Amino acid sequence: MIILVVNAGSSSLKYQLIDMKDESVIAKGNCDRIGIDGHISHKTFDGRKFDADCDFPTHTEAFQKLVETLTTGDAAVISSMNEISAVGHRIVQGAEVFDKTTLVTDEVIKKIDDLQELAPVHNHPHALALWACKKVIPENVPQVVVFDTAFHQTMPAKAYMFGLPYEDYEKLHVRKYGFHGTSHRFVTAALAKKLGKDLKDLKIVSCHLGNGSSITAVDGGKSVDTSMGFTPLDGVVMGTRTGCVDPSAVTFVAEKHGFTPKQMSDYMNKKSGFLGVSGVSSDNRDISEAAQNGDKRAQLVTDMLIYEIKKYIGSYAAAMNGLDAVIFTGGIGENAYDVRAAVCENMDFFGIKLNAAVNDGLRGKFCKISTDDSKVDVWVVPTNEELLIARDTLAMISK
Repeated sequence: MIILVVNAGSSSLKYQLIDMKDESVIAKGNCDRIGIDGHISHKTFDGRKFDADCDFPTHTEAFQKLVETLTTGDAAVISSMNEISAVGHRIVQGAEVFDKTTLVTDEVIKKIDDLQELAPVHNHPHALALWACKKVIPENVPQVVVFDTAFHQTMPAKAYMFGLPYEDYEKLHVRKYGFHGTSHRFVTAALAKKLGKDLKDLKIVSCHLGNGSSITAVDGGKSVDTSMGFTPLDGVVMGTRTGCVDPSAVTFVAEKHGFTPKQMSDYMNKKSGFLGVSGVSSDNRDISEAAQNGDKRAQLVTDMLIYEIKKYIGSYAAAMNGLDAVIFTGGIGENAYDVRAAVCENMDFFGIKLNAAVNDGLRGKFCKISTDDSKVDVWVVPTNEELLIARDTLAMISK
C-alpha cells in the first residue's frame, strides 16, 4: 500500500511517497516557487534525481508536475496514480473544529479555508492544495487531512485560555492552539516504544527545536501544555520570530515605528528572533559560529534560547508533578549538541545528568544522551512527521 504525503505552503508543495509495507520512502521532492516562476526537485529511493524549472502559476500546475514526475521519465517510481492508496495532507490549523484526522470532502476543505484568519500563512495554501489535488488525483483515491493542532486539543482550559475577556474566546476563538503536534506525537510515541513502556505511564517534555520551535508537556500521551499559542509566534525565541513578548512592548514598538497591525505582525514574525537580536542570521548554525568567534549579540541570542528552554522544562515538570524524560528533536534539537548540553547544564535539581561523551558530536541519531544514574532520561529522537501522517492516513482509510 502506497501513501502520498503532501505538505503545502504558500509557494511550495513538499511531498513523500511512502510504501507502507515497510514504511520506506519511495521518492520525495518539492515543487517550489509556486506563483513566482516554478521549480521541481525530485529524488528516488535508488538515487535518481530530477530537477527542472517549471511554470507553476498555481498549486494545480505543481500537482500536475508532481504526478508527471512520479509516473513518467527517468525518475518515475510508479506507472500511474492508481497505484496510490491515498493522499495524506498536513494541515497546520484545525482550531476547535478538527480534533482528529479527517477524510477530505468539499465541506472539510471549505472549513479549513475558513480558518485561514487563524493561520494566514498556512491554511489558505493548504486549501488551495487540496482543491488542486482533487483536480489532478483520480477520484477513487481518498484524501486525508492530519492537523498539527489536533494533538493539543487535550489541553485543559486553564492551559489554553488567555486573560482576555471571555467573549473574545467565545466569538473570536482566541486561545492557545499549539503547533508541531504531529512531531510531538511521533517522538513521544517513538520513545515509549524504545523504552518498552506504555506512553500512558510517562511524563515527557518534548522540545521540537528548529527555525520554529515549540516545547510540549506530554502527560500520559496527552498534550497538557505547549509553548506556542494562538499562532506559532509565542514561546521561545526562534529564527525570525520573537517568542514570548510583553503585549505592551508590542503596542509601544508599533506606535514608535508607526506600524499597522499587519506591519507589526511581519516585524515580529519575519525580522525578529535570532535574526533581529543577533543581526547575523536566522540560522542557528550561523549564530553558533558567530558566537564562537566572539560575537556578543550572537552569544546573547544563544543564551536567551537556552534559558527559555530551561524555564519551560522546569515549569512543565511542575505542571505534570513529575518528569520521566526530556526529548530533543527538530533541526536544532537533533543536531546542535552544544545547545542540548547547555540546556541540561545545572539541572541537578531535576536529577538530569548529561553523558557528554555520548552527546558531543551526536547528530540526527535516536540515542539516550543522559547518564545511567540520571533520574530523568534525556533522549535525541529524530522526528518524522511525514511517516506519522502516512500512518494516520492508512488507519483512516482502513476503517
